Amino acid sequence: MTSVALAFSGGLDTTVCVSLLKEEYGYDEVVGVTVDVGQPESEFAEARETAEAHGLDLHVVDAKAEFADLCFESVRANATYQGYPLGTALARPVIAEAILEVAETEGCDALAHGCTGKGNDQLRFEAVWRRSDLEVVAPVRELELTREWEMAYAEDNDLPVQSGNDGVWSIDTNLWSRSVEGGDLEDPGHVPGEEIYEWTTDPATATETELVEIGFEDGYPVALDGEELDPVELIRRLNDRAGAHGVGRTDMMEDRMLGLKVRENYEHPAATTLLAAHESLEGLVLTKDERDFKRRVDDEWAQKGYEGLVDHPLVDALEGFVAETQARVTGTVTIKFEGGRARPVARESEYAAYSEDAASFNTEDVGGITQKDATGVAKYHGFQGRLANAARDAVEGREDDEGDWE
Repeated sequence: MTSVALAFSGGLDTTVCVSLLKEEYGYDEVVGVTVDVGQPESEFAEARETAEAHGLDLHVVDAKAEFADLCFESVRANATYQGYPLGTALARPVIAEAILEVAETEGCDALAHGCTGKGNDQLRFEAVWRRSDLEVVAPVRELELTREWEMAYAEDNDLPVQSGNDGVWSIDTNLWSRSVEGGDLEDPGHVPGEEIYEWTTDPATATETELVEIGFEDGYPVALDGEELDPVELIRRLNDRAGAHGVGRTDMMEDRMLGLKVRENYEHPAATTLLAAHESLEGLVLTKDERDFKRRVDDEWAQKGYEGLVDHPLVDALEGFVAETQARVTGTVTIKFEGGRARPVARESEYAAYSEDAASFNTEDVGGITQKDATGVAKYHGFQGRLANAARDAVEGREDDEGDWE
């Protein structure tokens, strides 16, 4: 008797996959695995109801804590991809690991997902799964299914598929972000209505302002308005508060790993807020050289995070540098929510690489340094450039006069 562990959400793709794994691939048993990374409860109810109607053995694995920890690692690395906080990309390796554990425990012969052959998630899942000896199956990709075909197949075969938007959009929700794509949103020229958003108020109507204080230890967010919270609870509370002010919307053209350019819409209130606060605190405690170099490290971390390769040896090496810098990223940042923005307005740390006396226009002598001491620096500043410009002007002037020198 053969069995396959399927990444199961209860949505259209994975519901259709259950039947196809038996009919087209010949597996005797399909083991459904739903991994909790912060989806709304309605999605679990849908998955359970669909699984029951299918006669599917369903395992629900709670991985919220593991996912939140990874999200906070991304904060320490200021990780964004083409300007938006990583969400789905970070969730996939966590989900894949949980499914692999269930498959091995249940003695499955294979692993399956419902990802298309045009998206990123197939790569993120399989990067984890292909470490094992289990076969990897991807029905949607391998059978080249379209969403329209799946909807017709589900209707023809009386498959229990629920969708709050009648299958128009593809929505992925986790603790850190919510993505919406498909349907009219695939047209870059289409202006989406407010109905696609759930986490954020229309920024145009968010007229109230609010201050929130975020506490950090070693670069990790640990407190909200002085109250220490575990990562999951901190993210949830901040999603609610920031989202009420319209913070954290992204509408973009994204470059996927396979080279396709796609239209994506995201909501990420807490992520936007925490990244802004963290970078602001780094600005207070890190030197310019550290910040300049860390931007390159952060970009590399974000790229690997986007690819779903958070266990790559390069990430381990990058995190060594990140950890060294984060040892001083401890303190508080005050964020002001206004008109869809999360704006840092104050920051404090005992590790501040800052001297108010040295920076003030009202002090004359700090540490033996006076304003006059800058005169020598000012004379040398740009000196090489001035020499180069003078030499160029001299040569160009001689050529203009056909060799005559004045």
